[in-house]
Amino acid sequence: MSSPHRLTAVDDLSLEAAAAEHAALVAEINHHRVLYYAKDAPALPDADYDRLEQRLGAIEARFPELMTADSPTQTVGVAPSSGFGKVRHAVSMLSLANAFEDVDVSDFVGRVRRFLNLSDETPVAFVAEPKIDGLSLSLRYEKGRLVQAATRGDGAEGEDVTANVRTIRDIPHELTGDAPDLVEVRGEVYMNRADFMELNRAQAEKGDKVFANPRNAAAGSLRQLDSSITAGRPLRFFAYAWGALSEPLGPTQWESRQRLGGFGFTLSQPSELCASAEELLEYYRKIGRSRAELPFDIDGVVYKVDSLALQERLGFISRSPRWATAHKYPAEQATTRLNNITIQVGRTGALTPVAELEPVNVGGVVVSRATLHNKDEIERKDVRVGDLVIVQRAGDVIPQIVGYVAEPDRERAEPYAFPECCPQCGSIAVREEGEVVTRCTGGLVCPAQAVERLRHFVSRNAFDIEGLGIERIQLFFEQGRVKQPADIFTLEKREEERIDRLVSMTGFGKKSVEKLFAAIEARRTIALDRFIFALGIRQIGEATAKLLTRAYRTAENWRDRMIAAAAERAEKREEKKPELVGEAYAELCGIEQIGVSVADDLTDFFREQHNLDAVAALLAQVKPKKYEPPAAAATSPMAGKTVVFTGTLVTMGRSEAKAKAEALGAKVAGSVSGKTDYVIVGADAGSKAAKAQELGVKILSEEEWAALIAG
Repeated sequence: MSSPHRLTAVDDLSLEAAAAEHAALVAEINHHRVLYYAKDAPALPDADYDRLEQRLGAIEARFPELMTADSPTQTVGVAPSSGFGKVRHAVSMLSLANAFEDVDVSDFVGRVRRFLNLSDETPVAFVAEPKIDGLSLSLRYEKGRLVQAATRGDGAEGEDVTANVRTIRDIPHELTGDAPDLVEVRGEVYMNRADFMELNRAQAEKGDKVFANPRNAAAGSLRQLDSSITAGRPLRFFAYAWGALSEPLGPTQWESRQRLGGFGFTLSQPSELCASAEELLEYYRKIGRSRAELPFDIDGVVYKVDSLALQERLGFISRSPRWATAHKYPAEQATTRLNNITIQVGRTGALTPVAELEPVNVGGVVVSRATLHNKDEIERKDVRVGDLVIVQRAGDVIPQIVGYVAEPDRERAEPYAFPECCPQCGSIAVREEGEVVTRCTGGLVCPAQAVERLRHFVSRNAFDIEGLGIERIQLFFEQGRVKQPADIFTLEKREEERIDRLVSMTGFGKKSVEKLFAAIEARRTIALDRFIFALGIRQIGEATAKLLTRAYRTAENWRDRMIAAAAERAEKREEKKPELVGEAYAELCGIEQIGVSVADDLTDFFREQHNLDAVAALLAQVKPKKYEPPAAAATSPMAGKTVVFTGTLVTMGRSEAKAKAEALGAKVAGSVSGKTDYVIVGADAGSKAAKAQELGVKILSEEEWAALIAG
């Protein structure tokens, strides 16, 4: 038997085991993102959260069919809190990909060169700088004056913290030097360790809350509704990047960074210019050796391509730039006692075992619960109630059990018996063939699933209905007032749900109920991707919902095409090749990043009559907006076209070509069909080019394609 202290290598996972672990990791990472970004109360340190995402990314790399566009590896942050005004970022504030081993850094440099189609001899410079463990912030200056400050939020929309930011001494109210008329300065709010210790001492003396670490203290201090509290906290700020600009700061990252210093900002130091992976690794090791001597906490270093022209070519992938990566320092582990194993029931009916632990400090964060993923993981690790276990903060967010510590003088308990029935509704719990997740069969009769689905529906990234939190959802469900999403929008109009009656039966104040009805009314018009995401379909998260929105444009068209695809799939369920099933199903599978696994979950949803009824009832109450492509894409000759790339491209890498096509409004597909508009062929084009000829699809050379998009 392999050591219980070691995770199974990803290469040794079966598809079934990988699928189960993937589902559990996604749920936990999203849960802890809310704790970290929205509540400033993380259950895990950053280093462990990154390890979790690393594990998730490794699983997706080996089993790409498991990756969905809304995976935590493809998204960033969480929606802003309702306690602050909301600010839409002119330029998205994205996250960074992570490197953990030396080989990851070499791979990063190699990917940059391959994407740009550069030879090994072509020089590429990188800026290396410390990665401050704080809270990301964007500062908007107009005519040199600070006019707005916003947190990162979900990357697209953050919280307006302008009043609080004006109290931070490191942030100038007016820029010095020759600054552009518009400049958004981005950086990190943090707290020095010495200041943190003094703050906690003062808090303890007053009997107030003490903070787990400097990052929590900085985030909690900045996100105070009373700016006088923020003013009394020793917050600092490092500048390291920019967003919207009326004119460039310089041709390179290094020169632009120096301009920020000239405006009056403190820069994160020490920073260096490096010319190779070897020099980047030497910088990493040097910073690691002096890490304890720095006055502030860091959790790694950041590498960025220096040339801004190359950065523009490299572009972005879903949540992160291709031209930068964060090289993290190792996570920490601790041992503690496993007191119990409990079962959580999710909105899809998945039964997830959770380890209830004797609280233990792991790298500055107290951990009392950790995921055990599924039945197979418990059996593989052979952990039992009463064991001394190794806990690792994986990926900065979610704790996990690595294994147990053998205690020769202590008798172990019997192996854990995974429940055969749902602990919430008593329905039979089954594990379908080919899956490792055990699910409750209760469906809509299972209160845990019904309430979780409603909770998901009103969550910030879905319909975002303020005032309809888990407590009210639970109460309205138990009282029979809200059983499905459409019930939320008929609540006010139902005769028995008049305000006076609601006040008397729920205990909520009249003004509170009036505000709730106003918040519900405000969500009758909503973006189509939010509508799709809110339905809670398995594997359909925010990013996947955006892909579907771009492909189908309207709610009615999306619904009708899904119904058609579901009917086609039902007729030939045994078929493995989507092109053999039917046009609508093949079209769905042909959307980039949507494969058979995701398509089957979508069509399974639309095969159920109660789901069709729920969607119809909802569409009778709300109006999802039609998707309109960006103005630049709308005027492009590629707008709305479906393109396929095949063969080896010469002038740019395949990834850069796909990114360029998508930016111009095209849909990039992985296979050729009758709906394909163009097939762009490079050297050694194979079966796709032959398929295009067979179907009469227009074939373009790389040069012809470049001329088309340039014209």
